[in-house]
Amino acid sequence: MTVIPLSEGAFTIDKSKVFVPFDINRDELNSRPIGSLLVEIQPFVLITENDVILLDTGLGLTDSNGKLSLYNHLEKAGINPSQVTKVLMSHLHRDHSGGISFENPASKERFISFPYATYYVQKREFSFAMDGTSSSYTIDYFSLLSEFSRVEWLDEDEGLIDGYIRYQLTGAHSKYHQVFWIEETGKKYFFGGDVAPQLQQMKSRFIAKYDYDGKKCMELRKQWWLEGEAENWTFLFYHDIKSPVYPT
Repeated sequence: MTVIPLSEGAFTIDKSKVFVPFDINRDELNSRPIGSLLVEIQPFVLITENDVILLDTGLGLTDSNGKLSLYNHLEKAGINPSQVTKVLMSHLHRDHSGGISFENPASKERFISFPYATYYVQKREFSFAMDGTSSSYTIDYFSLLSEFSRVEWLDEDEGLIDGYIRYQLTGAHSKYHQVFWIEETGKKYFFGGDVAPQLQQMKSRFIAKYDYDGKKCMELRKQWWLEGEAENWTFLFYHDIKSPVYPT
C-alpha cells in the first residue's frame, strides 16, 4: 500500500473557528490570539491493490483559476482525480469536508468533486450536520451528497467495507465521528480523524475543550496507542505538521 499526505498547509484556529494561513518559517504563533492552535490540514490518499482511497477532503481551497487545490495535489502525486474510487469521511466539520464538492467559478453551481468514487459517510453525522445548529459545519460543502447516487450511508456503530476497511463510530470529537482501519498484506493503517489528529496527542493525557467529549477522546487515544504499538499500526495524523505518517 502506498500512502501520500496531501497537505493544504498550516493554519491557526482559535475560538472564532476561522482557519488562518500560517507560514511556519516566518510567522510567530505568539502574534496570534491567545489559545490559537497550530494545525496542518492534511487529507491522505492510499493506493491499495484495488482502490485509490481518499481520507477526508480538506478545506476545499482553490487556486487562482478556481481549481481545487486537492486536485493539484493529487495530480502532483501522479493521480488523476477521476481515479479516486473511495472517499472515506471521518466527519463533516468544514476543515474535513471542504473538498466533497466544488463551486464552478463561472456559474456558481456546486458539483461533486469525485463523481466516480463512492463516498462513505456516517448517516447520523450527516443528519446532525444538516440540522444547521453547529457553526463547525458548512452545509454547502456536503449537502449535494443527499442527491448523489454513489454514497454508502454508514448507519451501524461499526462495520466492514469490501472486506479490508473497518470503520467504528466513536463520537468523542463530533457527536457522530468515525475512524477507519485499512488492512492489506498484513499491514494495518489507522486514520483517527480528529479524535487522534496529532502524534503528540497520542503520548499525553489531556482533555480538549473543542471536543464533544474530551474525556472519551483522551481514553480512546490511550487505547489506540497501546493497541497500535502492540500490532504495529501505521498512524495517519490529519493535523500533524511534523509527523503525518507514524512510523515513517
